[in-house]
Amino acid sequence: MAFHRTGRAQTRARRLASCTALALASGLLLTGTAGTASAADGVPTPGRTLTERTAPADERPEGKFPTKRSRMSTGTAQNQATGAPTRYDFTGDGESDLLYRWMDGSYYLWRSEAPAEQDTEFSLYGSYGEKLKDVIPVGDITGDGTADLLTLSPYGTLAFRETYFGGSGAADPSWTGSGWNIYNKVLSIGDVTGDAKVDVLARTHDGDLFLYRGTGNPGAPLQARTKVGSGWHIYDQIVGVNDANGDGLGDLYARTPSGDLFFYAGSGNAAAPLKARVKVGTSWHTYNQLASIDDITGDGRPELLGRTMGGALYFYETDAFTGRPTARYTLGTAGWNTAELMAPSGGNPQTGKDRILGLDRQGTLYAYYSRNNGTLTARDQWSDIGGWSGARVHFPSSLNADGYADLLEVYDGTLYNYLDGGAYPLGRGWRAFNVLTGPGDLSGDGKGDLLARTSGGALYLYKGNGQGTGFAGRTSVGTGWGAYNALVGAGDITGDGRADLLARTPGGTLYLYPGTGNASAPFKARVKVGTGWQAYTKLVAPGDITGDGRADLLAVTSGGTLYRYITTHTGTANPFTTRTNMGTGWNTYTQLH
Repeated sequence: MAFHRTGRAQTRARRLASCTALALASGLLLTGTAGTASAADGVPTPGRTLTERTAPADERPEGKFPTKRSRMSTGTAQNQATGAPTRYDFTGDGESDLLYRWMDGSYYLWRSEAPAEQDTEFSLYGSYGEKLKDVIPVGDITGDGTADLLTLSPYGTLAFRETYFGGSGAADPSWTGSGWNIYNKVLSIGDVTGDAKVDVLARTHDGDLFLYRGTGNPGAPLQARTKVGSGWHIYDQIVGVNDANGDGLGDLYARTPSGDLFFYAGSGNAAAPLKARVKVGTSWHTYNQLASIDDITGDGRPELLGRTMGGALYFYETDAFTGRPTARYTLGTAGWNTAELMAPSGGNPQTGKDRILGLDRQGTLYAYYSRNNGTLTARDQWSDIGGWSGARVHFPSSLNADGYADLLEVYDGTLYNYLDGGAYPLGRGWRAFNVLTGPGDLSGDGKGDLLARTSGGALYLYKGNGQGTGFAGRTSVGTGWGAYNALVGAGDITGDGRADLLARTPGGTLYLYPGTGNASAPFKARVKVGTGWQAYTKLVAPGDITGDGRADLLAVTSGGTLYRYITTHTGTANPFTTRTNMGTGWNTYTQLH
C-alpha cells in the first residue's frame, strides 16, 4: 500500500502532529534507556527527508453480478431456502452487495445492479489513524432495511456500526467490546440457533470455537459466549453462509490447508449449533481467499466465493438438499487481487506488512508494494538521490494501528521512527544492537513489537505502545542468538494468526520459531525448515504478498537474483513452496527489509 495524498499521507501527518503534541506535553524528557520513548531536546537529528509517496497504479476489480432468475426455476418449493434476510444488502434494495477494501485502505461497495467498475466509495473508518483488522456483515439489526456491520480493530475492539441507507457508509460505533484479540477469526453465520437472529462464531488461536448468539439489539448485539467446539485449528479458512441447504438455518464451510472443503449444517441447537461435518470437495486450495454472499442468483440460497491468486473471482451455487457447492461461475473477471479485504474473507486477517524497502548503493530509498498475487509493483522512490547514504535502516511490521510498516533508523545511537514530516526519537542506546526486526505482535495485545539482538547474542523483546512512539521496558528472550546471521519475519507463517520468526545459521540451516502470543516466552521450540539457505546474501520478510493472509519470504543471491517462497499453509512442516525467480539486479541494494 502506498501513501495516498488524500488517504495515508493525511493519516501519517495527523499521527506526526499527535506525536509532536505528546512530546511537548511530556516536557521533552530524555532517557538513556534503549527503547524508551523520548523527544528531541539534545538528541542529534538525522536530518533526512522522504519524498511524497503515491499509491500503486493497479485498477480496481472488474466483474458483473449474474442475472437474477426465478426462485422456482430449479428444484421444488420444498427445496428452496426460506428467504432469510440477506446479511449483505447495504443499499436497501433487497439485493446483496459486496463490500471490500482496496489497496490504499479505502472501502468500496459493489452494488448488485452495477458492474464492479462502477463501484462507489463506502465511508468506513476505524479510530483515529486506525486500519480495521476485519469487517463482518451481520444483516439488518437496526430495522432500517440495510445491513449493519461488526468491525474488529487491530487491538481487539469489536464494534457494532449502523450503515447509512443507500450504501454510502457506516456510522461510528454504537456498541463496543474489548478483548477480541484472543481470537484469530470472527465471522457471522446467519441464524444457526433458530431464533431468526444473526449469530457470530469466534475461533481462538489454539482452535477452540465459541458461539455468540445474536440479540437483535444494536445496543448489545451479542450474548455471552458458549464454547461449541475444539480442534478448529486444522482449518485455514472458515466461512459462514446464510442457509446453504434450505432448512432456514445458517451453515458453515471450512477448508483444510490441503484443499479439502467441509460443510457444517446448522442444527438449531445453541449448545451444539453445527451438525457433523460432511466433505463436499477437494482442491479448494486453488483459492487464496474464500468468502460468501447471500443469494445473487435468485435461487434463495447463498453463494460461496473463491478468489484466485491471479485475481479472478468465482461463485458457486449450492445444492438445495446437501449444501454442497455445485457449478462454478465467473463473478469477477480480473483485478480482485487488489481487494485487500473482502467482507468477509475466510482466512485469518493479515497482520504483517505488505511491502519491502531497499537502500541502494547511492543511498537512495525505494519501496516495492505487494500486489496480492505473488508479485511486486515497480519501485517507488522514497528519498532524494543519495539522501540516505550511510543510514542503518529497519522496516518492521506496523508499530501503530495504521497497518503499515514503519521506517526506523539508528542514528548516533538513537532510534528514530520516520513519521510524515520528520524523525521521531524513540530512545537512546540502540547502538548496542546489531539486529533489529519487527515480526508484528509477539505479546498478544495486537500491537507491533520489536526484537533487538546484542553483539553478544542476547535477544530482547520491546513491546510496542501501539502508537509508534515508544516501547515498554525490554524483556529477555534468551541468549545464544548469535548463532544466527539472519533474523527475519513479518506476520503469520504457521496459520494460527500469531507472528513468527525465521532464523538462519551461517551454515545455511533455516529455522522457524512459531509465535506464542506471550511476551515472557514469545516463541515455541524452533523447527528446522531446511538447509542450503547460505546461498542467499539477504533474506527479506515482505509480509503477505499472495493475498492469503500468511507471511511469505524473499531471498537474494550474491548475483542479485530475487526468489520468492510462498507459505504453503502446512504450519511448521515444510512451510514454503519451491522457489520462484522474480528477476535480477537486486544486488544494487546494500540493504533490503
